[in-house]
Amino acid sequence: MNQPDETAPILTTQDWETLQKSHADYQSSTSTAYDEVLNEVAERILDTGSIGKADIGALLFWKRLRANTPWVSDLMTLRDQQVRAVTKEAVSAVTNKSLLIPQAASAGRRALSDLPGFKTGDALASALLLAAAPERMAVYDRRARAGLKILNLPLSAAPGRYGRYMKLVEDLQSTAAVHGHTWTARDVDVALYWLGNPKRNPRT
Repeated sequence: MNQPDETAPILTTQDWETLQKSHADYQSSTSTAYDEVLNEVAERILDTGSIGKADIGALLFWKRLRANTPWVSDLMTLRDQQVRAVTKEAVSAVTNKSLLIPQAASAGRRALSDLPGFKTGDALASALLLAAAPERMAVYDRRARAGLKILNLPLSAAPGRYGRYMKLVEDLQSTAAVHGHTWTARDVDVALYWLGNPKRNPRT
């Protein structure tokens, strides 16, 4: 009995063309300045090896998430040193080249769960992990989930979702390579974001 080819593209040609167009549309509709905040935070994390409260605030702004929530108040009552002690472990995990990317993603996500607001949900957590390892990680949010659904790629909400998401991201990078394109994990997540955004609102 033949074994399945694990390197085979996970998308049909039509679905790949849909994702590729979404990627192109995102790039043509989005200001090149949008990721300046992300890039600035990533540079600080590279220097410090951890993520502080100011960095989390900047990424909350970058993700356009609400800050008037109880978990934000709880996080603000912690000393920055306490926050950095937790995030240092997450940064170490996602930048650990001895770990496969899905494993690194899972380890980083688990480390962040000790912080207020990071026990459930992956949107902001994944933004922190992306900033910690821009060449390895990707953002997960409801629009990325919707994009996966359009492509008929299942992703359950069971614990460990972010690691499974990053495995799908890797598979989509491989699919892009089959079609002659070199995509980063970030290329995949913006393509999924745009595909799953019903309004296709440009980030300006």
